[in-house]
Amino acid sequence: MRRCSVTTSRRVLEVTLVFARLGVTSFGGPIAHLGYLQREFVDRKRWLTASAFADLIALCQFLPGPASSQAVFAIGLQRAGMAGAIAATLAFLAPSAALMIALGCGLSQIQSVVGAGWIHGLKLAAVAVVAHAVWSMARRLTPDTPRATLALASSAGVLLLPGAWVQVGVIAFGGLAGWAFLKRWGADPTAPAHADLTTLSRRTGAACLLAALVLLTALPLFVHAPGAPRLLQEFDAFYRAGSLVFGGGHVVLPLLREELVPRHWLSDEQFLAGYAAAQAVPGPLFSFAGYLGAAMHEWPRSITHALLALTALFLPGYLFLVGALPFWDRLRRRADAQAALRGANAAVVGVLLGALIDPLITGTIHSALDAVIAAAAFVALLWRAPAWAIVLTFAIIGQIGASSFRGG
Repeated sequence: MRRCSVTTSRRVLEVTLVFARLGVTSFGGPIAHLGYLQREFVDRKRWLTASAFADLIALCQFLPGPASSQAVFAIGLQRAGMAGAIAATLAFLAPSAALMIALGCGLSQIQSVVGAGWIHGLKLAAVAVVAHAVWSMARRLTPDTPRATLALASSAGVLLLPGAWVQVGVIAFGGLAGWAFLKRWGADPTAPAHADLTTLSRRTGAACLLAALVLLTALPLFVHAPGAPRLLQEFDAFYRAGSLVFGGGHVVLPLLREELVPRHWLSDEQFLAGYAAAQAVPGPLFSFAGYLGAAMHEWPRSITHALLALTALFLPGYLFLVGALPFWDRLRRRADAQAALRGANAAVVGVLLGALIDPLITGTIHSALDAVIAAAAFVALLWRAPAWAIVLTFAIIGQIGASSFRGG
């Protein structure tokens, strides 16, 4: 028993050190993160076989939540149990979360010292980053006419009827449409099983799935009760956004904006500046939540609300992951489940396209020069320029441009 405890402790420490290193070096967004994980844990350390890793990524992309962060959690779980999962998650998230919380806490002070020119530069970079995300996701998730049509219809829906619940309805409609019409692209029910990804019991899995769904449905009831505290309202907003993120971390942009900006918890300008800045830090894109929680409040309450936002945004993805792991091998071979996912993913592309058009383009592109600058950033991303370099460059360009304008 003691030897087992020592071995587990060593593995937890090993997991912590590896993911702490990845947390400060993993630039490039969710897709790049998956490449880092494959090189580290399949090619170098061989903690997972290639087939087990492929199965894990398929599961994380099937579920709502941040796929790369869910993969981090699952690798830690497989290596060192639940303690390893928590250690891996915290080590991978901590660097980017600390940077984003610091930015959120100091946003007003930075603006008062250097002005807001850098924010406009970040917003132009955000237009390019989201346009590139739409382009990449559309090529992968809408490769045929039915799914492209579903994406365009979804985009029209969220543009004509803005609102957080409309986005939820559009994604749900996409899943139903996929289940009804996209089964011929479904999974092969004879696909061979791979190695188990977890030793968690089905009872544990069912309990986590139930907890995730209860929180998703019950929180709005408490929030709309008279006198609901602001902390609970924020937790509900971030939790609901985290529960509905299919297709990649960029999808959280429209979901969170519809939850936060219409309530005047922060401005569009503050929201988009933080989103662009999140592209320049390593680690998960969901660390953006730390910035939002901090930017909505004055010091020192900003720290509490930042940690609350991070917890609420990440929590549903982990609950769904732990809940699905014991059932995944059977589920992945169901053609109807895969068809529903294809439809939901196509709708997600449409939701993100709608966010690109409004508010990003309509709220950021005010001149021909703005359009040219954003287009140049988009082309640079197509040529595989690192997103963090684009963001930093355009923040500097925006500040120089604003200073020149004031000086002139």
